[in-house]
Amino acid sequence: MAYLFAVTLLWAFSFSLIGVYLAGQVDAWFSVLMRVALATCVFLPFLKLTSTPKKLASKLMLIGAIQLGAMYSFYYHSFLFLSVPEVLLFTVMTPLYITLLNDLIDKHFNPRFLLVALLAIVGAAAIRYQGIDQHFVTGFLLVQAANICFATGQVTYKHLMEHETLPQQTVFGWFFIGALLVALLCYALFGNPEKLPTTATQWGILIYLGTIASGFGYFAWNKGATLVNVGALAVMNNLLIPAGIIVNVIIWNRDADITKLAIGGAIMIFALGLNQLLNKSAIKQ
Repeated sequence: MAYLFAVTLLWAFSFSLIGVYLAGQVDAWFSVLMRVALATCVFLPFLKLTSTPKKLASKLMLIGAIQLGAMYSFYYHSFLFLSVPEVLLFTVMTPLYITLLNDLIDKHFNPRFLLVALLAIVGAAAIRYQGIDQHFVTGFLLVQAANICFATGQVTYKHLMEHETLPQQTVFGWFFIGALLVALLCYALFGNPEKLPTTATQWGILIYLGTIASGFGYFAWNKGATLVNVGALAVMNNLLIPAGIIVNVIIWNRDADITKLAIGGAIMIFALGLNQLLNKSAIKQ
């Protein structure tokens, strides 16, 4: 759980950095490419080319292509249609996707995980914002596509690595290589070379997002996903919402209903505690 909490705090800043400094100013496809390329460079020195089975490497590349490459493509473009709080709020469905995908893989229905996921959704839905413009539908669909990609990657990585004996840091580079292939293709097809970063701040943010938020963040998050059950993973996804909004409000002075934010966050923390309690009871039985 410590990995997931640490990355939640780390990623809480990413939403605002993208929404305030990059969205609409720097080509979204270039932002995705830079972030993934830098994250790949972080893990290349740890990659064990000869000792990694080809089947495992292929699966990790596919997971990276979906969870990071495809997800970023949808995610970055959603900021062109939505505000930072709206993007955060619309990630509320991720826990449900995680729960349903896990049940699909396991070929059984677990009502406990679904209960916790739905409770987490209630908590996030308690945080509401006004002023959604005509781009609502497009932005909402982009975020949902990103949510599905992110959920798919987490669940499949969890199932893949739970039974692997190789140290995760020695194979995680394949995850980023898969994402990099998607990012390169998308930039080649859709990128706008006339909208590259123009300030030191923009370049600095891209370097931070690539090396720290993506490089360290995705490794720690996916490793953490292998150490908790699906219910806890679902709830932790939604704790990103109040964390990201709090950072956005405090630093960038965005309007928010603090009371509703506190209520929603409290419900999600309760959901996390409930999941831990139910899990302990299930183990004893």
